[in-house]
Amino acid sequence: MARALAHIHPDAHCELDFTNPLELAVATILSAQCTDERVNQVTPKLFARCPTAAGYAAANRTEMQELIRPTGFFRNKTDSLIKLGQALVERHDGEVPGTLTELVALPGIGRKTANVILGNAFDVPGITVDTHFKRLTQRWRWTTETDEVKIEFAVAKLIEPRDWTMLSHRVIFHGRRVCHARKPACGACALRKDCPSYGIGPTDLETAIKLLKGPRAAELAELAMAS
Repeated sequence: MARALAHIHPDAHCELDFTNPLELAVATILSAQCTDERVNQVTPKLFARCPTAAGYAAANRTEMQELIRPTGFFRNKTDSLIKLGQALVERHDGEVPGTLTELVALPGIGRKTANVILGNAFDVPGITVDTHFKRLTQRWRWTTETDEVKIEFAVAKLIEPRDWTMLSHRVIFHGRRVCHARKPACGACALRKDCPSYGIGPTDLETAIKLLKGPRAAELAELAMAS
């Protein structure tokens, strides 16, 4: 299934826009309970206003809240970003560290966020267990674990480390485009022959195709028909 995902989603990538580790860390914090698309609409102005960790450390709280308000939970997120900037300045000379231990010790950064940063900004393999990854790996019976960290460790035993980061992107892509939470497009899924949960969504091809999302929906349908 992991090999098939690479064929199904060759365009898989981190959908948060960033140019450096700090921007990715900030974008990932903002993505909590918010779509990547909405985050990407907000971050250009934020990144221009705060290009360095010192900028976040010294940011005006009211101004930042207004900047990031569309992402939701803006008060808590503002607090996290200011504290993150302060911690980076005080502990790491303003630079985002490149190890899991150092990252998870920073304000606003948990293990999931740390793996996003490591895998996409530092090319250090990491598995990102977000809601899509958790849902799909359970549907596929890759693991029976429900705790995010335990899911990460369980899947890590199944997949070569070099593939961890891209696997995360591919699973998330599949969750967003094909295997939806409420009504997965089972009949238009190229993984259907290997999926132990096949049938929890519409199996009729015509109905399932209408559920496919994203710019490659037509290609996903063709792959499903050919599989």
